[in-house]
Amino acid sequence: MTLRGRFAPTPSGFLHIGNARTALLAWLQVRKAGGQFLLRMEDIDKPRSRPEYARQIIDDLRWLGLDWDEGPDVGGPFAPYVQSEREALYEEALSKLDAAGLLYPCYCSRAELQAIASAPHGLASEGPAYPGTCRGLTAAEREARAARKPPSLRFMTDNAPIFFEDLAAGRQSFPGGPGGDFIVKRADGIFSYQLAVVVDDAAMGITDVLRGSDLLDSTARQLVLFEALGLAPPRYAHVPLLNGPDGRRLSKRHGAVALAALRSAGTSAESVVGYLAYWSGLLDRPEPVRAEELIPGFRLSRVPKHPVAVSADVLERLGGGKG
Repeated sequence: MTLRGRFAPTPSGFLHIGNARTALLAWLQVRKAGGQFLLRMEDIDKPRSRPEYARQIIDDLRWLGLDWDEGPDVGGPFAPYVQSEREALYEEALSKLDAAGLLYPCYCSRAELQAIASAPHGLASEGPAYPGTCRGLTAAEREARAARKPPSLRFMTDNAPIFFEDLAAGRQSFPGGPGGDFIVKRADGIFSYQLAVVVDDAAMGITDVLRGSDLLDSTARQLVLFEALGLAPPRYAHVPLLNGPDGRRLSKRHGAVALAALRSAGTSAESVVGYLAYWSGLLDRPEPVRAEELIPGFRLSRVPKHPVAVSADVLERLGGGKG
């Protein structure tokens, strides 16, 4: 079986070195295996996404030395490679889930959900787990609430525990109903990331997903959607993130970490790749290197198992164009 991997950024901002590291590792995994690499723009959240960021991401990745066999700018057999142009597929998946009795309308407001302080916490980014408030509403109650507020759609989870083997993080287990019943289409009509990524990975024949460990806890939800839709899931590898000097996830608050800013400062692509490789256990010391030179020696087992701290000195040196 040919390995098919992908990098799927959200064009809501500039690509920074943390994103670039994930892209590099995903690319190396595929190129080392002689597989096919895809680029997909996950712009399903239209209010946050901008076409100028999508263009910049493509430009930055190519500057870094990465290429792809299929993508928004090169096409491919599974086009389009932009999520906002694939909504008919997501609607089709929702119809299938609805026919199986796995969806229900939810009329809870954001304020009501935030007020559920006593509920156990679900996914890291979401706060309290949804307690199923709207799951048992009668037809009359739904009709009355629909008159006041358009509903979101929630996927009905069960209590079966979820297990999977992560190629980077090892054996993973999650309790049943991770985070409670979850939204697959928002009240404003926007499809959820969880649904879109499952539909797209299956439709595009993705066999391997390498991404940041911040998405590890969303994998359980994606696996239950794969099963509910009768689709085969890919293998997953979740790699630890880069942290700034303060121990928090690397972001623009730590300085000039966007690739566009580093390029403007005169930092070379080879210097950036060298640091990304060093932080990923692929080089013994940071030294300029082309991405393609890393392919022969790439092994996922060399990537650190814990978050990697990036010092203020290195950020200053990169941001100053010194590499």
